[in-house]
Amino acid sequence: MDEALLRSLTPGVLAVLVRRGADFAAAEDAVQDALVEAVRVWPADPPRDAKGWLITVAWRRFLDATRADASRRRREDRVEEEPAPGPSPAVDDTLQLYFLCAHPSLTPSSAVALTLRAVGGLTTRQIAQAYLVPEATMAQRISRAKRTLSGVRFDQPGDVATVLRVLYLVFNEGYSGDVDLAAEAIRLTRQLAGAIDHPEVAGLLALMLLHHARRATRTAPDGSLVPLAEQDRGRWDRASIAEGVRVLQAALARDRLGEFQAQAAIAALHADARTAGETDWVQIVEWYDELARLTESPVVRLNRAVAIGEADGPRAGLAALAALDDSLPRHTAVAAYLHERDGDLKTAARLYAEAAHKAPNLAERDHLTRQAARLNARRRS
Repeated sequence: MDEALLRSLTPGVLAVLVRRGADFAAAEDAVQDALVEAVRVWPADPPRDAKGWLITVAWRRFLDATRADASRRRREDRVEEEPAPGPSPAVDDTLQLYFLCAHPSLTPSSAVALTLRAVGGLTTRQIAQAYLVPEATMAQRISRAKRTLSGVRFDQPGDVATVLRVLYLVFNEGYSGDVDLAAEAIRLTRQLAGAIDHPEVAGLLALMLLHHARRATRTAPDGSLVPLAEQDRGRWDRASIAEGVRVLQAALARDRLGEFQAQAAIAALHADARTAGETDWVQIVEWYDELARLTESPVVRLNRAVAIGEADGPRAGLAALAALDDSLPRHTAVAAYLHERDGDLKTAARLYAEAAHKAPNLAERDHLTRQAARLNARRRS
């Protein structure tokens, strides 16, 4: 069974059901039933038209559920005839579905969470980690969003800002998480950039390209993380970097700065340095100042503390870090790094070990554990 094929077809099938009048929650349930049926039937009897088969089966499931529910009988005049099976037009509905999920009746955070779950294919746990909230809290948020959209007409798509936030989180999960969604996020952002003249769309596309250009060097052959300063810059994708810089420069020239443009500018400065030692940390701090002004994000201020530590010395970085809540994710890891830079290996080793226990994934935990072991070995030698 080709799970990648099923995942790629799901958004289009869901969009067809929504356009035919199904409310979002019922449509999603019907599509899930169709996917289960596909897993059962296709290995022995694969269809000639996979999408058409899924649309037909999902629509039948929706009709069955609708007719069985007495409170929905008033809708039966719209669902009396199921679509005829057969080839379906090769239309990519994914981006349209992103906008439909970003419905005005939802808060931006709920719209993002729902889209990541229903369209992006992320698990509730992955979404909760992205939002830094407990999994149960995120599950309740997604359930409330589905209830809110139940029976709502999808004739008012959401705004661009919410869709950009979703695409960015999908890219981040694909870039560093368990599900490879980065290329799909870039494809959809390119599609959006071609349809909408918006500097923040361009800023997000530039940011994705610049980060994706370094992807091959972020992990070692054994799967361990490779810090930015230690990555083989000769293996970075220079074509993607050049395109990202070109897109960013065009966006910045419009003088409508947004957070994605500011993040892309930071990524461009890293990409422009031939070696880690040549990185223009002073400019990076200035861009983090702009980003902090735009977002007021504590995570941005955490990254800014690292940049200050590189530009003005580790003690300046520790002073900036002291102003932040120490419960912030990765706060302990940053403190460990800055203490190591300051020569306090004992404190740094202890903090690396503490940070390892708090790490959100196995790769990061292993990396921090190795850092602690490295410093302890240096202290003993």
